[in-house]
Amino acid sequence: MKLKMLVLLNSALKRFTLHRMNTQHSKLLSFSLYSTLQPMSAPPQLQELCSIIMSNIGGLDDLALSLNKFKDSLASSLVAQTIEDCKSEAQSRRLLRFFLWSSKNLNCNLEDKDYNYALRVFAEKNDHIAMGILIDDLKKEGRVMDAHTFGLVAETLVKLGKEDEALGIFKNLDKYKCPQDEFTVTAIITALCSKGHAKKAEGVVLHHNDKIAGVMPCIYRSLVYGWSVQRNVKEARKVIQQMKSDGTIPDLSCYNTFLRCLCERNLRHNPSGLVPEALNVMMEMRSYKISLTSISYNILLSCLGRARRVKESCRILETMKTSGCAPDWVSYYLVAKVLFLSGRFGKGRAIVDQMISESLVPNCKFYYSLIGILCGVERVNYALELFELMKRSSLGGYGPVYDVLIPKLCRGGRFEKGRELWDEAIRMGISLQCSKDLLDPSVTEVFKPTRPEKISLLDSSKAKPLKKATTAKRLGKRKNMKKKRKS
Repeated sequence: MKLKMLVLLNSALKRFTLHRMNTQHSKLLSFSLYSTLQPMSAPPQLQELCSIIMSNIGGLDDLALSLNKFKDSLASSLVAQTIEDCKSEAQSRRLLRFFLWSSKNLNCNLEDKDYNYALRVFAEKNDHIAMGILIDDLKKEGRVMDAHTFGLVAETLVKLGKEDEALGIFKNLDKYKCPQDEFTVTAIITALCSKGHAKKAEGVVLHHNDKIAGVMPCIYRSLVYGWSVQRNVKEARKVIQQMKSDGTIPDLSCYNTFLRCLCERNLRHNPSGLVPEALNVMMEMRSYKISLTSISYNILLSCLGRARRVKESCRILETMKTSGCAPDWVSYYLVAKVLFLSGRFGKGRAIVDQMISESLVPNCKFYYSLIGILCGVERVNYALELFELMKRSSLGGYGPVYDVLIPKLCRGGRFEKGRELWDEAIRMGISLQCSKDLLDPSVTEVFKPTRPEKISLLDSSKAKPLKKATTAKRLGKRKNMKKKRKS
C-alpha cells in the first residue's frame, strides 16, 4: 500500500509538472508567433528543407526523392542551419540522410566544421550508427575532428556501453588529424570514469602522464569518482593517497565523493560501520582544514535512512549543530523520513517543526515526499497537518498533494474531508487530475485495512481444554459404539 501511494504521488507530481510545462510552452509559443511577424523571416530555401525533413510522410527513400526535387542553390551554411532548426523535432535518421545527401550534392564544398557539428548533433541524440557513419567518412576523406567533438563522442560512446570503441578512436586520433593533447586525454579519462571504468582510465593516465601534468588534480578527482561508481573503497583510497604523495591536497568535492563511496559500501556490507568510518573521514577532512558542509553529512544521513538506523540519524543531526555545520532542509527531510517510515510519527513531526523554527524554507518536494510516505503508512491525519504547514509557507504547487489526499480520504470513508479539500482546491483555481466521482459514496469503494486478530494468552489457554474436551467426547462416543456392537 505504501508503494502504491508513493507511485500515485509521483504520477500526480509528473502530471502537475507537465501541466506547468505546457502552460509555459504556450506562453513561449505565443512569443515565438509574435517574433515571426518581424520583417526578418527564414529564407524560403530553409523553410522548404525543414518541411521536407520534418515531414512524417514516407520513409527515407521518399525523403531522398523529395530532396532530389530541391532546385535552389545549396551552401554549407544552409546545411548547418537546416540541421540546427530540425534537430529537436526531426528523427535522427532523417537528419543523417539529409546530411549524406548534402555531402553528395556539394561534393567537397562541405567544411570540416560542418561534419563536426553534425557529429555532435548525433552524439547528443545518442545515435550510435549515425555517429559511426560520419566518423568513417571523416577518416576516409581525411577531415579534421576537433577536440570538442571527440570529447562529446567519447562521452556518448561510454554512456552507450561502447567504451572500447571510444578508446579505439582515442588511440587512432592521428587518423582523424586530432592531437592527443591535454584536452583529449582529459576528455577520454573523464568519460571512462563517469561510468566506472577507472581501471581503463588509469591505463590512459599511465601512458600519457606527460601530457596531463598540469591538470592532475582534475584527473585524480575523476579517478576517485570512477572507483566510487564501483564502490571500490580500497582503490579510491589509493588514489587519494597518491594525491597526497604528489603534493595535491584533496578538496571538498573529492572527499565527498570518497565519503559517498564509503557509505554506499558499508550500507551493503557493514551497516553498523556507517557512522564510525564516516566520522573518521570527516576528522581527516578537518585535519586538512577542509570545512564540512551539509552535503557531507547528508551523504551519511541518506545511507543511515536507507538502513533504518533511526537513533544514529537523530544523533548525526545533533552532531551537525554542535560542530558548527548548520543542517539544511535536506538534512531535516532525511531524518523526518526515516522517523515516519519507522513509525515514530510524533518525533518526525517535531523534527519538521524544528526545521521551521530554524527559518529554513524547503521546496515542494519536501512536503510531497513526506505526505506520500504518511499516506502510504495510513497516517492521513499527520499528512493533513503537513499539508497545512505547506500552505502556510505559501510555496504553491499544491495540485499533486490534493490529487493524493482526496482519493486517500474518500477511499478511507472520509468523504466530508475529501469534499472540503476538493472545494478548497477549486476556490484556489487549481485544476485537479483526480475524478469528482471519488466524492460519491455510492461510486467509491471504501477500503479499510484489515489487521490479523490478536489472540490473548487467556483466550489461548481456554482454547486448549476445549480441544481436550472435544477429544474426550469423541473417545466416549467410540466406546459407546463398541458396547452397542458387542451387545
